[in-house]
Amino acid sequence: MTDQQLIYALALQHVPKIGATTAKKLINHCGSAEAVLNEKRDKLLKIDGIGLITIQGLFDKQHLLDAEQELKFIKDNNVIPHYFTEDSYPERLKHCIDGPIVLFQSGNINIKQQRIISIVGARKITTSGIAFCEKLVEALSSFNPIIVSGFAYGTDITAHKAAVKHNLQTIGCLAHGFNQIYPKVHKKYVADIENYGGFYTDFWSTDVFDRNNFLKRNRIIAGLSEATIVIESAEKGGSLVTADIANSYNREVFAVPGRTTDSQSIGCNNLIKYQKAHLLSHPLDVPYMLNWEVESNKKPAVQQQLFVALNTDEQIIFNFLKNNGKELLDVIALRCEMPTYKLAGLLLNMELKGVIRPLPGKLFEII
Repeated sequence: MTDQQLIYALALQHVPKIGATTAKKLINHCGSAEAVLNEKRDKLLKIDGIGLITIQGLFDKQHLLDAEQELKFIKDNNVIPHYFTEDSYPERLKHCIDGPIVLFQSGNINIKQQRIISIVGARKITTSGIAFCEKLVEALSSFNPIIVSGFAYGTDITAHKAAVKHNLQTIGCLAHGFNQIYPKVHKKYVADIENYGGFYTDFWSTDVFDRNNFLKRNRIIAGLSEATIVIESAEKGGSLVTADIANSYNREVFAVPGRTTDSQSIGCNNLIKYQKAHLLSHPLDVPYMLNWEVESNKKPAVQQQLFVALNTDEQIIFNFLKNNGKELLDVIALRCEMPTYKLAGLLLNMELKGVIRPLPGKLFEII
């Protein structure tokens, strides 16, 4: 993309009342951002869904002047711009109707790696939430995914730090331009994240920092990834918005359940209750649901070594399934010498512990 083409794309991106969806419609009709900004008003008004109020800002030449200044900032600060039709633009984000027409990058992101998950959750994350998030990233490290989050307090920074710890690429999606870092206390993590990935934003250096930016930023988090994982959430929160956006993009959503009395579990429990998310009881549920295969040069994480304590009867069942693969309920009862009524309770406990999973036809297997 030439500098002139980028200036016109930036100018179109900066026009008030024209969001990414409308900008793409105009570009598809006219052929380019430059053609849109040079088109006659009457012809633009003939486009379905385009009204006078929408396009009145297109004819203000100040947008081109502002775009020239932003291009200078981009070059002076080694920012990498990605236009929505270019190969370098994240593939999954291309399929999001409201994905930005220009996405800005810093760092060393290699988005061609296709296993990408987003991890979001409460800013006031609990110690158990931190532990689960760290175990999640550790368990998934065998699959070499990219970890996406929002670089905010709590869950976000926990996910980024865990990714760096396990040598995984990580991407922070920012709610502001690259002229600043929020929160300021996270500035100490910028270098590590850029070394192991980097940052994306669709905000300019001149954009005013606002709370609503976080909601806009969340569509990037959801759009980049094949799955969004919510670690913890109160009854309302930005991570629930991200989950809703991911659902609207037809992406997978996972939520970690918690006790009904825990305020930071209400959001996750509701996502599961209303079938807006898969119940995530163990990290290895993620690769199973997403049909990931372990890379040949890495060993898969072993589930039973992560959290689970089994009683004597459960260990007998586990050892049997480990040696024999998936089996019928009646066969397990016979071979483990347990009455069916007792076995059913043990299998349920093991399922809740994330050790086994039921299959159609009364079959069970270890995870």
